[in-house]
Amino acid sequence: MKMLNRVLTGLILACLLMAAAAQAFADDSFSMAQDGFSTSYTYNYDYWRDVQMSPDAYRVKKVINSMTLGLENLDGLSMKNPESLFVRDNELYIADTENNRVLQIHYNGEDFSLVRIISEIKGCDNPALKKPYDIAVDADGNIYVADYGNFRVVMMDKDLNYVKEFVKPTDSTFDQKLDFLPRRIAVDVAGRVYVLAENINTGFIKYESDTSFTGYIGANKVSVDTWSYIWKRYFQTKEQRAASESFVPTEYENLYMDKEGFIYATNTVFSEYDLLYDNAKPIRRLNGIGNDILIKNDRYPPIGDMWWIEGSTANGPSKFTDITVLENDIYVALDKTRGRMFGYDSQGVMLWAFGTKGNIDGAFTNAASIEHMGYDLFVLDKLERSVTVFTPTEYGTMIFDAIDTYVRGNYDASADLWRDVMKMNANYSLAFRGIGRALVRQNKFKEAMSYFEKAHDPQNYGRAFKLYRKEWVEKNVWWIILILAAVLIVPLAIGRVKRMKWEVIEHERNKVRRIVG
Repeated sequence: MKMLNRVLTGLILACLLMAAAAQAFADDSFSMAQDGFSTSYTYNYDYWRDVQMSPDAYRVKKVINSMTLGLENLDGLSMKNPESLFVRDNELYIADTENNRVLQIHYNGEDFSLVRIISEIKGCDNPALKKPYDIAVDADGNIYVADYGNFRVVMMDKDLNYVKEFVKPTDSTFDQKLDFLPRRIAVDVAGRVYVLAENINTGFIKYESDTSFTGYIGANKVSVDTWSYIWKRYFQTKEQRAASESFVPTEYENLYMDKEGFIYATNTVFSEYDLLYDNAKPIRRLNGIGNDILIKNDRYPPIGDMWWIEGSTANGPSKFTDITVLENDIYVALDKTRGRMFGYDSQGVMLWAFGTKGNIDGAFTNAASIEHMGYDLFVLDKLERSVTVFTPTEYGTMIFDAIDTYVRGNYDASADLWRDVMKMNANYSLAFRGIGRALVRQNKFKEAMSYFEKAHDPQNYGRAFKLYRKEWVEKNVWWIILILAAVLIVPLAIGRVKRMKWEVIEHERNKVRRIVG
């Protein structure tokens, strides 16, 4: 009997441990939503940098891999170390790097179909692609490929006919001993090409549409810690200084051209200490001359996770390997440290964060590239050789609708949508801020102040207060004038009366003196 009790006790303990483990896994990974789609926990940060869980903003819709595309049946070659994605209209392009090809895939919103495999260029002396790292496609269908192994960026038309290529600059600013190794590219509406090349730390290489090299933009500032500088400057010999590594600007990690022609760039080389103080700038928005114009109106800059283990590679700060920008200026950065996506609005306020490491649907082993088609997000896993498609949930769609409605100028409807968001997530500070901004546009400044106060948004609260003060002054200007007039005139009148009284008294006294005298 005692033995039976022990066995039962052991079984109960084992069941409890298994339940706890399952719950822990669900809390840190993905679960199955009621609609049958894989989903992930979503979170944000409050004013005090505490994690606030929220409804899921996105769910997994599909996973694309070699099997679903039929590649193994087509040519026997599955994807191998794909490096990047590009989306133009309903076409998805994958740089299948180690297979020396680009895959063009059509997506109709539900199903994917392989359109063609691009491995050679027509009418070219060097037709075969070699380790293509990145792709860009312009509005006319012309395809640009960062042909890493052939030391060029090659342009072909939509029928794959050779047009031109962009090669190593012959300018003295480019070290001619180095190979030209393009890793990432972007093309603007004028046909100018911006190249992120390996071993180049002076910014993005800029070419005009006629392939002429016109310089660099967006060079990173020199990154050096104080102790290293002191040691090199005062304690090393001249020979040691010459042999040691120079203090040079760090390289960018990736770039993306938005609809207005600005370059969003990510940087993964920085001091962890600089992140919260906006010195690291892991996300930048560069104008035509390379200045960072990214708007940051939140308490903390857009850096991804607020908490991490310092000095850790696996659990250190977020490092954004890629970024994509939606039509409403919301940008989503992909963190290779923990396989997460961080969404920010045009003001630099975090909308949501979700994702994790792993080899199940929606998790990533090596998240390498991110793109979007409408609001759907595409994330490339380099090691798993797959693309995961995320689509917004009802909660995520509601957030996008509220932002889009505000941008279109329908402020009443925007405020109503943000109130609907609050019904699903009462701790969502952006909803308070969104309602406040809509109320400001409706000239309801005092009411807006209360929402900004709840959102812990001192900047917008200050703006609303100034507008409320101005409005109050304009409404009460005549009362103010009357009060000021009273303040100024009454003392003068009282003084005048007193003086007249004094003069009368003095006059009477003088009369008495004359009579007595």
